[in-house]
Amino acid sequence: MLHPNTKRTLMSLAVASVCGLISMSAHAQATSPTPPAEGQAADKDFIPEVKVTATRYSTSLLKTPIAVSAFSQDNLSRLGVTSAKDLANEIPNVNIQQTGDSAVQITIRGITSSNTTEIGDPAVGFHIDGLYSPRPQGAQALMFDVEQVEVLRGPQGTLFGRNSTGGSVNVISAKPDFSGNYGKAELDIGNYNKRQLNLIQNITVNESLALRAAVTAVKRDGYANQMQDKREANDPARGWIPDGIPDVDQRWNVPVSKKDFYTNQDSYAARLAAKLKVNPDLTLNAAFEIFQDNSAGGTSFADCDQRAGTRYACTGGQWDLLVNVPGRTDMTIKSLRGGASWAVNKNTSLDYNFMVADQRRFQIYDADKGLTAALPFQISADYPNRPDANNWGTWPLDDRYQATWDSKYVSTVQELQLKQQYDTIQYVAGLFWMHEKNQINYEVVDFFRKPHALASGAFYAQPNRQVDAKAIFAQADWKFQPTWTATAGARFSRDSKTDKDGLNLGGWAGSKAFYNNTYDPGTPNTPGYRIPQGNDLGPTVGGSAQAYALYGIPSPNDHSDSWKKVTWRLGLQKQVTDNQMAYTALSTGYKAGGFGDKVDSCGGNICLDGKPGTPTFLPYKPELVTNLEFGYKGKFLDNRLSLSAVAFMMRYKDQQLTGTYFVTKFQPPGNVPCASDQPKCDVYETWRTINVGNTRISGLEVEWDYKPWKGGKVGGSFSNLNTSIRDYGSFSDDYLCDERVEFNQTRCPTPYAGAGPDNGKRLYDVTGNRLPNAPKYTMALNFSQAFNLENGYKITPYIKGNWRDKVYFDVRNDEFAHIGRFQKAYATFDASLRLDSPDNRFHAEAYVRNLTDERAKNWGGSGLGGQMIASFIEPRMYGVRMGISY
Repeated sequence: MLHPNTKRTLMSLAVASVCGLISMSAHAQATSPTPPAEGQAADKDFIPEVKVTATRYSTSLLKTPIAVSAFSQDNLSRLGVTSAKDLANEIPNVNIQQTGDSAVQITIRGITSSNTTEIGDPAVGFHIDGLYSPRPQGAQALMFDVEQVEVLRGPQGTLFGRNSTGGSVNVISAKPDFSGNYGKAELDIGNYNKRQLNLIQNITVNESLALRAAVTAVKRDGYANQMQDKREANDPARGWIPDGIPDVDQRWNVPVSKKDFYTNQDSYAARLAAKLKVNPDLTLNAAFEIFQDNSAGGTSFADCDQRAGTRYACTGGQWDLLVNVPGRTDMTIKSLRGGASWAVNKNTSLDYNFMVADQRRFQIYDADKGLTAALPFQISADYPNRPDANNWGTWPLDDRYQATWDSKYVSTVQELQLKQQYDTIQYVAGLFWMHEKNQINYEVVDFFRKPHALASGAFYAQPNRQVDAKAIFAQADWKFQPTWTATAGARFSRDSKTDKDGLNLGGWAGSKAFYNNTYDPGTPNTPGYRIPQGNDLGPTVGGSAQAYALYGIPSPNDHSDSWKKVTWRLGLQKQVTDNQMAYTALSTGYKAGGFGDKVDSCGGNICLDGKPGTPTFLPYKPELVTNLEFGYKGKFLDNRLSLSAVAFMMRYKDQQLTGTYFVTKFQPPGNVPCASDQPKCDVYETWRTINVGNTRISGLEVEWDYKPWKGGKVGGSFSNLNTSIRDYGSFSDDYLCDERVEFNQTRCPTPYAGAGPDNGKRLYDVTGNRLPNAPKYTMALNFSQAFNLENGYKITPYIKGNWRDKVYFDVRNDEFAHIGRFQKAYATFDASLRLDSPDNRFHAEAYVRNLTDERAKNWGGSGLGGQMIASFIEPRMYGVRMGISY
């Protein structure tokens, strides 16, 4: 970790270097030469021009009035990027992490979506060749043979996809070309037994037809230290006596090798693309792509640094897991993309593009992994057949799993664009339509459910969830003076969601019905009652709608709702010199509302007012973002320095948060007051999405590349992000109240006893606090130097450092000793050494990522009591990649 003084020094150096470079360029602005044309001998002293499609036109990155970062395939390979999650920490104010359900959660400027299920929508739109991909699992697909990856920061409410509040990621695949027949092959071998193979072949069939095929496959052992879970409850004083039979579920507990451990990689992808020139004005294109993921999945681990020095301290290694449900994934994404581009005349073009995607997934994973079992001093529950059993206490074991037994997400996206360009005006107008039909059978199980330790679970049979999104949009640029351009755009969006024939089956009360008549434990609290052991469950237990139907009458979910919104963008751009521009823009974005599964408003209990609960779908509203942005971009110092600086101010309203949240209070059973170790026995909470007030966001983003001398290159970025919650609503601070007393930290507030919906909440004011995963400062620096050898070979060493400020993982912004949910400031370093042949047909590169093996968290929370858990960035990875072009 960096000392605070070091942090301030690094930031000062970064800002000073950029300011110094700008001032040095003053005299050069009037005489800056034009960069060399393509095909000339590449002058390594120039920063090459980068084209982006952020405005739906191909424009120079440094003349595009949007905050956008672009990565070529060479950039991605050097950074070790194989999917969107690998871009984490590479872009100012962007954070990316993988979730447990194979989704990728992207956060831009503090804005994200915490619902990655079939009913959630991403706050950051993910696009492939400009076409919207609705499911966040799609971002897991391997990035290979790409022309460019573009990441747009800020709300995209006019030109891109369905609409987004945080930003947009656009993966642009490499297209077939007519330059001839050529190919590339690359092999990457690394630690943890990594093997990755990339193959590319371009074929020019004739002057009208070109084909391109690309295949990639990657396998890598997991770095988790995964052990089989055969635990038994062991507390004889309370009646928990080991008998040599595992107490945790053993249905799937088979030994697996490192190649199948959690955190492994096992996936492949292939693409076949075609381009057909019907005539000089009409071009057709098509691409079929398949992605297959067979990995075990990601996971959390014990947060041993937080636990150190306490009675919750880790007794094993950082990466230890106890697993009785080895992770298994079988996810296939097949997509067909196609379209036509028609140059109607010299001023007009018409583009039509479509994508049909079919995503199917089976996935099962261990939800506890031995990380949250009660420690001896935490156990308070007696064995259930004792007459004085205190079954609502803390149980000695925790055993949970989640399973997507099958899912099928089918989406169709279509977009029609009309573009016209004249002397002083150009515009793009279009129609967008996305339709999605989702089906999923999903199960969650708790093997030791209170009060009697009967296994319990819930099964969600959702055969027909549909989303329909339509939009009409237009954006125009008017060059009203030789160096001034005004932009205006708007988009009308209408979103609807429908749940047909959906069923919620099962429940959380603990019932013998779960065992599907394969096991009878007896009657709780009577002689002979025995809680199930790990070998008591057979293959027919749970896992199907038929088994869960035994619980009783299912809860149907039929429901629908819709939302509509007009979003817009206004901009003004000044071309200061041929190589420099300044702009300002005011834009808006929105994300549709939604609803959850039908529940009883008081959780099946008598409400506090003595009345029974009523059915509710727990609806939530759309979230809205308004963004004011000022930018300056250009090339300086004879085109040896490229610089982009963006300042922004945003208002984030009705933020959607998904998690386990308060619904209401109810009358406890028998109106008996809650015991001290069960303070929420009269509080109904459930997994839901809520809207919270508004947040003000502001900041600065700077990116630069500089070539100080021949063969040398210095690049980097700097960002500042200020997120301030202005109106959260009623936040209840009930996080680890007993442990906060134990560690002499700020106590939980007293529950509010007044009338109204806040009754029972431990109200705490989070006004002024920061959003989660929103570091105040980030910085990246990289340096490379090419050395040309006498034999024509070239050697290029490269080093890169990333530094990120402290982040919180909750809006409470707690920094409690041993139980705080935050990550201290940290730095990571990557390095490589590349060899290129004289004709650029062969290259070899040795690399290392996370050189210092930093163990930094990208999420942190608590399991049971003070047993902190977290997900981490990958440990040190190193290897050698070799490639050949032919």
